[in-house]
Amino acid sequence: MNSLNTSATWRALAAKSAEFKAPDFSLNALFAQGERYANFSLAREDLLLDYSKNLLDAETRTLLIQLAEERRLKQAIQAMFAGEIINKTEQRPAHHVALRLPEEQQTNGEVSATLRKMSALVEKIHTGDWTGHSGRQIETVINIGIGGSDLGPAMVVEALRSECLPSLTVQFVSNVDPIHMQQMLERSNPETTLFIVASKSFTTAETLANANYARRWLLKSGCAADCLNRHFVAVSSNVNSALAFGIAEENIYPMWDWVGGRYSLWSAIGLPIALAIGMDKFRQLLAGAHSMDQHFATAEFSENMPVVMGLLSVWYRGFFDTDSFAVVPYSQSLDKLPDFLQQLSMESLGKRVTRDGEPLPVNSGAVIWGTPGTNGQHSYFQLLHQGTCVIPVDFIAVANSNADDAAEQHEQLLANCLAQSLALMEGRENSAEPHRSSPGSRPSNTLILKALSPSALGSLLALFEHQVFVQSVIWDINAFDQWGVELGKTLAKEMLQALGDEAERADLDASSQGLIAQLKRWQGTA
Repeated sequence: MNSLNTSATWRALAAKSAEFKAPDFSLNALFAQGERYANFSLAREDLLLDYSKNLLDAETRTLLIQLAEERRLKQAIQAMFAGEIINKTEQRPAHHVALRLPEEQQTNGEVSATLRKMSALVEKIHTGDWTGHSGRQIETVINIGIGGSDLGPAMVVEALRSECLPSLTVQFVSNVDPIHMQQMLERSNPETTLFIVASKSFTTAETLANANYARRWLLKSGCAADCLNRHFVAVSSNVNSALAFGIAEENIYPMWDWVGGRYSLWSAIGLPIALAIGMDKFRQLLAGAHSMDQHFATAEFSENMPVVMGLLSVWYRGFFDTDSFAVVPYSQSLDKLPDFLQQLSMESLGKRVTRDGEPLPVNSGAVIWGTPGTNGQHSYFQLLHQGTCVIPVDFIAVANSNADDAAEQHEQLLANCLAQSLALMEGRENSAEPHRSSPGSRPSNTLILKALSPSALGSLLALFEHQVFVQSVIWDINAFDQWGVELGKTLAKEMLQALGDEAERADLDASSQGLIAQLKRWQGTA
């Protein structure tokens, strides 16, 4: 593939970007031309994207779509949906979209069988047929995982809390810090707690440390070793290691190498979601994602939500030196969404070489961050409005609240969301008091969901997944590996040995040796 930044289209976009950087440019002026909202917004079922408040005009959009065509985006989408090996460094497909196919279209028998197996467990837990070692019904489920085995399920369960069954509490432990597990167990009863050990490899150090902590807790509380199977299930592709841990084979749910961790909530990694909201609503989550999949695969680029959002990210990253993007949900239920999107985007796009191993000629992934909106208004929004850096924002709002008797308060929430996007666009000039001035013309998208239902959430998450994929295709990088993460894991194992054995420290750098020495002094083990 030709170098991105030498193409005629890239050079035309670079020239076009100068218009939006001119001192006299104003987003307000674009709105004054009329029909801007109609021309720069898209609706898909119960989801609306308004991208009219961006540094963008029709000519820019045409150039960006031309760039996507030149970078063979349509062919890349087809390859992903066909299950071709697009994760070249690991020689794997990235076929998570297959997990969301309707049952009548599903051609992978293992996927169908896993959904049936999940359904059976969910029914047993919900009806009380599955009991703990003392014969009492399961009341608490604790998912032990990290990364994609934690962030996705935890985010969805929190987002759909109003849909959760009141008879079952679903919690998540990820941090290897023993305080995390200790605090969770202090609120749990060993007779009525089920643990899900979620680890694709079943070698993830943090997850195994927490799983062993849970196992010791059960044994100390009086659970016999041969009854531990009443309290453990696993989701893993490494059946032998799960068996060695002591989990019964019938309690092990499969994972496949063609599903990356950050795309795995749609698989058996979503078991805590299904337990929390029920299998029917879990299938609604899948259906919502599949609907967005179909939109992404078939819609013209100018009408394609993920394509438009992905191209906007490329536009700002490539031509406006944008180093970070904020995701600001005006919904407390979506509190964990920015964390989930942070992994999805930064683990996928944090690459510095092309798929052929050549150095990237342009900037790739940026920092993704955010919090619920009204909290952010009283902290970092100051920088968004008046800081020297331009940070594009994705505002997310929900038209109808799941809260009871709170219509007026929900309107207040929505007013804040709309006002903040307007303030970023319009700004305010005050020549007499410059410290009060805001420059305006700061870009944002606004996404509105009709309601925070399983289906709408599934559609929203698939939208962001595909937005990330679009960027990876334009930049010609592999969105589905994470070798930088693997390096850290390897060095952590070596450092653990050095912490425990002084002889292992001799070859470490001076900083690591000094830090370990101080730790040992304060631990009283020097």
